[in-house]
Amino acid sequence: MSDPSPLQEAEATCHHLAGVVFPWDLTRSLELALLKTFCVPSISALLDRTGEFAQRPRKRYDDTGLMVAELLRHGIDSEAGAAVIERMNRIHAHYAIGNDDFLYVLSTFVAEPIRWLGRYGWRGLTALEQEHLFLFWQAVGQRMGIATIPGSLSALMALNEQVERQVFALAPSNRRVADATLAMLLADWPAPLRPALQRVLTALLDLQTAGSLGWPVAPGCLQQLVLAALRLRSRAAAAIATLSRRLGRQPRARFFSQRPTPSYGASFQLAQLGPPPLLQHLNPPRRSGLPADDGADPTGSAAPPG
Repeated sequence: MSDPSPLQEAEATCHHLAGVVFPWDLTRSLELALLKTFCVPSISALLDRTGEFAQRPRKRYDDTGLMVAELLRHGIDSEAGAAVIERMNRIHAHYAIGNDDFLYVLSTFVAEPIRWLGRYGWRGLTALEQEHLFLFWQAVGQRMGIATIPGSLSALMALNEQVERQVFALAPSNRRVADATLAMLLADWPAPLRPALQRVLTALLDLQTAGSLGWPVAPGCLQQLVLAALRLRSRAAAAIATLSRRLGRQPRARFFSQRPTPSYGASFQLAQLGPPPLLQHLNPPRRSGLPADDGADPTGSAAPPG
């Protein structure tokens, strides 16, 4: 048997990180990444024009989370992974999206997990894990046809920082899309708790991000309190995982796409993902005598509850 390729090693690392070691933290870091993309006016303006975040923020959130999770779960060039990338490319082809915007969004999938775990995790990512995270998303970007992807982790991080320093700017569309997303994130909580949770969420944002979204900057004392609470949560989760292993209980991978979602319940089909107005274009009709070519997961059910 031949040795695994660098990409296969990267996929194995990212699968383990997202499914076993840091499933909660990586989900939260990608939520923060989503908010930061709204700080680029060209991105928020397109999202605002489509109306998907205003009309269906939960579906838009679930669709993104499910496709990302399926890539991490199955691998980029697996049958399921290739179907996800094809689906994303079909969706994006309906919009005029600049390459620079694609590049920034791609960079957040690397930069935000690294920053989140370095700040809030029970440990940060090792140098090798960071490199594997970069290789994974670099490969995804290449298969999406994104041009001029930086060739190294340091170059991608520099691009990310440059965009946040030079391109982030306050715009009405930023606030509208971010407010709709925030309302969706808080909707599952009891109404009396939502104001406090909103303040906690804003405490995760730096001055530049909060200002570009038109949100108030959280007081320093609240930021420190949230920092301490998240670090405590992460250490407690690590301690429970260590105890389980000592008791002989091996953790099993559990991805976002293996959990019920508000949009789809216990399972979903890839053909359901995407803006509803585009679904008839994304899912070609069945031809007589042939199985449906609907872009669904080849297994038929992408996310049975695990």
